[in-house]
Amino acid sequence: MPPDPRTAFVPNRAQTLEVLRLMGEYRPILMLKGDDDGYGTRWVLDGQQVDPGIASYLMESGFLVDTGATEMGARTLNLTESGRVLRRNGELWWQQLGTLQRLKITILG
Repeated sequence: MPPDPRTAFVPNRAQTLEVLRLMGEYRPILMLKGDDDGYGTRWVLDGQQVDPGIASYLMESGFLVDTGATEMGARTLNLTESGRVLRRNGELWWQQLGTLQRLKITILG
């Protein structure tokens, strides 16, 4: 079976995997539209900003789905089934790496 082209290039693999781990099964990323305030769109998970490149990659690749708005107008983004598979595969891949490989990936992306 050919590799999934959506996972051929994952931006900052260690940080992307950390975002997926933090999301788990039930935590959404909140997308805050900010065009009116001059800051642009921001993505937040548990009060911490998610790198825009990672959030965009997950959305554009179909690993996140918009599940509606909060009372304050933020959009909630949850993992799709393919996002859950990406997280499981990422965790298996990470476990197979040695300490030096993990360090190199963490530092260099």
